[in-house]
Amino acid sequence: MYGNNRSPPPLQHPVPTHPAYIPEPPSTPISPQGYERYTSSPPQAQTYAQPIPTRSSISPSYMNHGGQYQPMGSPPRQAPIPSHGAPQGQIPPQGRIPTAPVDFSAWGLNDATAQFGMQLGQSAVAAGQDYVQKNLGGLIPITAVKYYFHVSNSYVLNKLRLLVFPWRHKPWSRRSRLSENGQRELLPPTEDINAPDLYIPLMAFVTYILLAAVHSGVNSNFNPEILGLSASTALMVVLLDLAFVKLGCYIMGIQGPTQVLDLLSYNGYKFVGVIITLLVGLLHVGRTLYVAVFLYTFFATAFFLLRSLRSVILPDASATASPVNTAARSRRIMFLFLVAATQIVYMGLLVRV
Repeated sequence: MYGNNRSPPPLQHPVPTHPAYIPEPPSTPISPQGYERYTSSPPQAQTYAQPIPTRSSISPSYMNHGGQYQPMGSPPRQAPIPSHGAPQGQIPPQGRIPTAPVDFSAWGLNDATAQFGMQLGQSAVAAGQDYVQKNLGGLIPITAVKYYFHVSNSYVLNKLRLLVFPWRHKPWSRRSRLSENGQRELLPPTEDINAPDLYIPLMAFVTYILLAAVHSGVNSNFNPEILGLSASTALMVVLLDLAFVKLGCYIMGIQGPTQVLDLLSYNGYKFVGVIITLLVGLLHVGRTLYVAVFLYTFFATAFFLLRSLRSVILPDASATASPVNTAARSRRIMFLFLVAATQIVYMGLLVRV
C-alpha cells in the first residue's frame, strides 16, 4: 500500500505537432474585372455591435422637415399629405395614402423648368395638328376619312363575299337616316353593306404589293425593286381610273353628293379580284384555269361597279334638281358600261407581275 504522503505524478500536456510541409492552395483564375474568384466563400469580416442611435441622438442634418430619417445622398422625400378629416400627425389608413406631386428636384430639375418643358411639348403637338389641318385639310378631309374606316369584322367578311359573288345581292341602294339636325345622312359601313369603305382597298393594296413580291420570288426573279415597281404600278392604275371617272362625270355634268373618297373606294375593290388571280397562279394549276379565274374576277368586279356606281351616274329623279332627258340618260348608261369594261385593262396590268 502507498502512503498518504506520496504526491501524484505530474500532469503532462500534449505537445501540438505541425506538419513539416504545408501545400500551397491551387491558383484561381483572375476575372476580367481584376479580382480573384474563390471556390469557397471568403472569410467574413468581424463585425462589432454598435449601439442603435436613438431619435434624439440623430443629427439634425439627417432629419427632414417632417422629423423622418433621411439617408445621405438620397433625394429629399416628400412629407405625407394628411387626408381630409385625419388629425394632425396621424398617417392615413392603408389604401387611402394620397399621392404627392412629382418632385423634379430629385432629377436635377426645378419646378419652373419642368413646367416650361411640359408647356413646350403641348404647344408643339398643337402646332403640328394645326399645320396638318390647314395644309392637308383641303385635299384630304381628315374628319371625313374616319367614316370610311368605320368597319367591323362582320362587315369585312360580308363585303368580301359580295365582291366575289355579287350576282344575287339585293338591294344595292345605300341606306340613310335622319340626323339630329333633321338632315338625311348616309349610314356608315358597319350599318350598311352597300356603303363604300377604304379599309378593304387599303389592305388589298398592301397585300397586292407583298403578293407580287412572293410571286416573283417563286419564279426565281425576285429583286427588291419589285416592291417599289408594284406599288408604283398599283398607284398609277388607281389614279388613272379615278381621273377617268371624274373626267367623265365632269363632261356629262353629273353632280351629286358623291365625294372623291367614294370613287376611290370603288376603284380599290378591283385589287380583291387581282389577289385571287395571283393566288391561283401560285398554285400552278395551268394556263386555262388561271385565265378562267381572271375572267370570273373581272366580270364580278365589273358587275359590282355597274350596280354600285349606278346611284352616282344615274341618280334617282328625287335626288337631282332637274330630271335627266332621254339622250343624257343614254350617254350616262354608255359611260357606266365603259367604266365597267375598262376594268379588264386595269386588272390585266396588275396581274402581270
